[in-house]
Amino acid sequence: MRLKAEQLPAALAKKLVPIYFISGDEPLQLGEAADAVRLAAKNAGYENRELLTVDAHFSWQDFMQAANAMSIFSDKKIIDLRLPSGKPGMEGSKALVSYCERSPEDTLLLITAAKLEKNATKSKWVTTLERHGVIIQVWPLQGNDLVQWIQQRMQRKGLSTNKQGQGLIASRVEGNLLAANQEIEKLYVLYGPATLTTQQIEEVVVDASRYDVFNLVNAALSGRVERVNKILLGVRHEGIAAPIVLWALTREIRSLISIQQQLQMGQPRNTVFMQHQVWDKRQKLVSYALSKLTRQNLLNALLLAAKTDRQIKGEQAGDCWESLLEISLMLAK
Repeated sequence: MRLKAEQLPAALAKKLVPIYFISGDEPLQLGEAADAVRLAAKNAGYENRELLTVDAHFSWQDFMQAANAMSIFSDKKIIDLRLPSGKPGMEGSKALVSYCERSPEDTLLLITAAKLEKNATKSKWVTTLERHGVIIQVWPLQGNDLVQWIQQRMQRKGLSTNKQGQGLIASRVEGNLLAANQEIEKLYVLYGPATLTTQQIEEVVVDASRYDVFNLVNAALSGRVERVNKILLGVRHEGIAAPIVLWALTREIRSLISIQQQLQMGQPRNTVFMQHQVWDKRQKLVSYALSKLTRQNLLNALLLAAKTDRQIKGEQAGDCWESLLEISLMLAK
């Protein structure tokens, strides 16, 4: 059975099927669809999860062993199979077909994969997955679909605006849902639940300097102290609100803490980076930051971020911009 991404929540509310295959090149939709399946499975009693990533060190025998193994911790389990290339190869195709034909009871298979090539959609392994489970292909949104998605995402945060405001966000993110989600998060941080005017959105989203907060984060992670000072000074003079700067820094700190924890638990680096949407261009930077920052460094930065939030709200004495600089320098170490 094939479903659209927006049909998945209703389908999950009705019943779970044994197999879910989610593919596409739109990372936010892909990740959120997979998260929805995991949550529904957990609520249905699938407490145990085995994560497998098809990479250079992967063996399809590991997959078959995971499928056949009885869990000593839970009667129900999820096999979370990651297929970054979207191509299982001949051995993988046979393994997936074999699994479908003899799928174990009380096991849910969740496969997330890159966008399928056109000829792959008619291959035996894909058609077999479709016959025994649910297939969802996510696509980049454009035009009215993107505007509608923005409207729905704003409503989740208690935000609303007119068609012009929604179109303004859509035109600036150019179909990048991750960027759109970040812009909506910034609007929420700055204004809270509210009905926004086009001018308010323009001041936050349209300003080309909106990317400076992310440049600040990258400069801090790379240890470029002079650039940190220069960007933060420029951000302040250009009138970018302190809560937006704090949001960007705190978001990165929490992400680094989570990545660090998962790596220490022995999870594959590529898998952890994929979960946290750290793509190719930033992987080297994040790896460098993790090599120099301890967990205590990051927790101290998070504590300072909480203090900065109180300063911004007028609940604690001190200059919030000095604290923002201190946080950035802590990350730069």
